[in-house]
Amino acid sequence: MTTVTERVGRPNGAEASTEIIRRLLAATSTRDNDVAAVIDDLGAEETAHVLFDEIIFRSRLQEVVPLPDGRTSLVLLLRHREHGQTATIAVGSKGLGVHDGSTEGTAPDGELPPPVVSQEMSEVAQALFGPRELVSAATRTIQWPGSEIIARSLGRVATPPSYYAVAQRVVRVLDRREPADLTELAVRCGTDKWGALHQYPQHYERHFAPLRDHRLTILEIGIGGYDDPEAGGASLRMWKHFFPRALIYGIDIVDKRPLDAPRLTTVTADQSKPEQLTAFAERHGPFDIVIDDGSHISQDVITTFRHLFPHVRPTGLYVIEDLHTAYWPGVFRGNDTDLSDPNYTVGFLKTLIDGLHHEEFLRSDAREPLATDTRIKGMHLYRNVAVIEKGPNAEGSPVADMLRAARNSGQ
Repeated sequence: MTTVTERVGRPNGAEASTEIIRRLLAATSTRDNDVAAVIDDLGAEETAHVLFDEIIFRSRLQEVVPLPDGRTSLVLLLRHREHGQTATIAVGSKGLGVHDGSTEGTAPDGELPPPVVSQEMSEVAQALFGPRELVSAATRTIQWPGSEIIARSLGRVATPPSYYAVAQRVVRVLDRREPADLTELAVRCGTDKWGALHQYPQHYERHFAPLRDHRLTILEIGIGGYDDPEAGGASLRMWKHFFPRALIYGIDIVDKRPLDAPRLTTVTADQSKPEQLTAFAERHGPFDIVIDDGSHISQDVITTFRHLFPHVRPTGLYVIEDLHTAYWPGVFRGNDTDLSDPNYTVGFLKTLIDGLHHEEFLRSDAREPLATDTRIKGMHLYRNVAVIEKGPNAEGSPVADMLRAARNSGQ
């Protein structure tokens, strides 16, 4: 048996798995697509590995309390055409383990044989990566080792809750029931976006929840973990859980490729270098959501916005975290003297607020126009975080037109 972290992504690797998911996202986007034909093209074995990994990731089986002296197993069978691909998942006192193949009907002494959850591979792909309204369980079966359960019942031996919990979590994923909100996921994943430092999820839930079931491309600048290439990535995993149909990208100045996983890709880049930002965006964009949790230095934040905002989709969101650092001199090079200085993040945001109202100014020379004036349709400012809505901003202002005409006629 190997651990999940050893097996996840094999035999494909994270990059190859993400490419398979990209194909499945396209194939499952409508009811009319032939998902089975795409699986034929991708290969049933390769596709099954990707689906197994995604189910295991979403199930969070490591949270199931294991038996102190045994393990609980589940056989997952994905059928395609006349064949099937199986994986056995086990939760025990030594952690979570997965191996290819079935142990159906067998179990070590004292352990219950595993239940078998079986479903058509194309239906599972549709459930994981298609729109929620197309999720179906028409081909699913669950086979329980009935005689053993009955024998325990007659002997008045309680069946441990974890025995059912493993199957229940897997079925919940296949049914696309995703009850966890961002606050819960932040705690589960270990990100500091909710806790003693910040209270961001309550605001993100307001803006992100309507997008949860959409196909998205999400970028977060700043992966965390400092110089350790294997540390950090907590919030990237949070986004991966919250947005089940999204491709997640993370940028950091440290090479964080050991954190790569299916649907989660890290890229080494410096947000203070415009050419690196542009090259990244041209390769991986456009983006539906960009979250700047990088250096928090105003010059970097402003540079990043100017070069990445053009690569946000017309209805996308751009988020800047930790605005308070703009007031802190020293390590963050902030300014608490001139609070409207546009060279600092908060002062820069004030210029965007003016741009939001660009059609209301009566004097043509009242301000220097910005390229974003007609492309930002909304701004939401919360304590230490800003959410900027991209969209058309050229509705006109009849009253301002009248006032300008009156002013001009009087000159």
